[in-house]
Amino acid sequence: MEINIRPYHPKDVEAIVAILNYYIANSTALYDYEPRTFEQQQAILEEKLKKGFPVIVATIDERVVGFGYYSEFRFREAYKYTVEHSVYVMPNEHGKGIGKVVIQNLIRLAKEQRLHTMIGVIDSENESSIAFHEHFGFKTVGIIKESGFKFDRWLHSVIMQLMLD
Repeated sequence: MEINIRPYHPKDVEAIVAILNYYIANSTALYDYEPRTFEQQQAILEEKLKKGFPVIVATIDERVVGFGYYSEFRFREAYKYTVEHSVYVMPNEHGKGIGKVVIQNLIRLAKEQRLHTMIGVIDSENESSIAFHEHFGFKTVGIIKESGFKFDRWLHSVIMQLMLD
């Protein structure tokens, strides 16, 4: 089993939407309430590309099994060297190293773009994602209590940071 990484292509939107909608419906990995449509997700990804940010896809045997991207952390000019990233893996594909390959490529791309720091915002209940990020050198730099409300409860956001240079 070989995991390949390649740039996003519009034909990937259907698989990406399926991945995201699983997590929207079944977890606190995304704070969305409603499933994303094909058109919504395509517009989100195209906007990232237009701004010069990468969107990458992980495949096994040409089948999309995960994806990742980063984009601006905040919109003020002074934040231009800081990006926030996201990594998602098809639910039935965990434990195969897919997320590892995606995050390593995102970190490499961010360094190539001479960015300074990468931020991850992770729900505090997602302990496996927190541990995953720690493995790649991310440090917890803050917790925003009750920053989201989903599944009839308040959720806390863990802010994790990796210095890139």
